[in-house]
Amino acid sequence: MLAVAACSSSDLPYVETFDSAGSWRTGSDTYTEGEVRDGVYDLYIKSDDVSRWSPAGRNFSDGIYEVEATQVEGPLDNGYGMLLRADTDKGDFYLFKVSGDGYVWIGRYVDEAEDQSIINNHWFESPVVKTGLNQTNKLRVNAESGNLIFFVNDSEVGRVTDNNFKEGDVGLFAQTLGFGGVRVFFDNLSVTPLET
Repeated sequence: MLAVAACSSSDLPYVETFDSAGSWRTGSDTYTEGEVRDGVYDLYIKSDDVSRWSPAGRNFSDGIYEVEATQVEGPLDNGYGMLLRADTDKGDFYLFKVSGDGYVWIGRYVDEAEDQSIINNHWFESPVVKTGLNQTNKLRVNAESGNLIFFVNDSEVGRVTDNNFKEGDVGLFAQTLGFGGVRVFFDNLSVTPLET
């Protein structure tokens, strides 16, 4: 985990455009660099087979979660996206990620490790994922109680009822799968009220 920020109660809407560091922590270690610059959160995974995330330090439950993510460097066999309803002290959260080569993974992390997919049992290919470098993918989750609906670029890619995590933090995620050097820019993270 790149950073841990203390959770606090937050009213919706929450919008983060990364024009300043705000509550997002930045820094580097042997495997990862993370910084807010030029209106994005720049997350760089230097080593192979590494997963890193950075939380907002907030607490949310129901809402529409959205983020824009653009891979700008590295191999396309990777994963990047957002976590939600996270307990970052424990490393428990839902994770919604895509890959640079056109796949989607939706599932749970428990104790900082991949626990299980909750849709399609593993990675699955989707034509709605924009592939390659410098392609922005918009991820969205409509979360109402245990009902979760997942969208990539405004197209639904899955839905599930899962009551394991009811509230928690939101954050950014990137991972390398075999080769290092993956850099992802994140922008326009938001949590807004569900449409009525």
